[in-house]
Amino acid sequence: MPTSPFAPKTALDRLMLPVDVPTVAEAEKLVAKTEGHVGVYKIGMELQFAGGLEFARELAEGGKKIFLDVKLHDIDNTITKAVRNVAKMGMTFMTLHAYPKTMRAAMKGLQEEGNPNLCLLGVTVLTSMDEDDLVAAGYRGPVADVVEARARDARAAGMGGIVCAATEAEKLRPILGDELVIVTPGIRPSGSAADDQRRVMTPADAIRSGSDYLVVGRPISKASDPGAVARSVVDEIAAALS
Repeated sequence: MPTSPFAPKTALDRLMLPVDVPTVAEAEKLVAKTEGHVGVYKIGMELQFAGGLEFARELAEGGKKIFLDVKLHDIDNTITKAVRNVAKMGMTFMTLHAYPKTMRAAMKGLQEEGNPNLCLLGVTVLTSMDEDDLVAAGYRGPVADVVEARARDARAAGMGGIVCAATEAEKLRPILGDELVIVTPGIRPSGSAADDQRRVMTPADAIRSGSDYLVVGRPISKASDPGAVARSVVDEIAAALS
């Protein structure tokens, strides 16, 4: 199977840091404290609505890899046009919910814009959700079955990768092969609190399970020395790879 053009090359490449802060000024400080120790900066909704989109564009123009975590889900035409605009911003990754029509519409926008450098990621089931949450939302079947179905849909749509819990990566890797990258949130270094995440795993275990990119947030961003914690996570990733 062909290898994804978005596959990470080094241990550092694999670490994604969410810049989940309320202001651009705080975001600038976090980036400065972790610069050179993080492969990808993830800009989520909290910062997006506080000037984060322009900040993300500036970081990308400065040579940093940016993950725009927007989790799009809308009518086809809106998705297609939104992805066309994001493809002009210089982002490396962008999320949308892994519904078949949504993913196909997103891929159409990417193809129309002619940008092969944006990796579209389908979010399968949020790592803050468990079986009870899915049942309450009206879904049938265990989390693992829903995740697998959406992963197969993402591959059929031609997506660049998926977002899932590291606990599901091992099962999905044979299904996705090396064609799609697997991004896993809910990563917690040994001894860290799970916070609001339900399906968590350590960096080393996530790598061994087949994850390509690890999203590690609060254990780094809330540390007294975020750069040092980021370096320790990269070291753990490197050890698992070897």
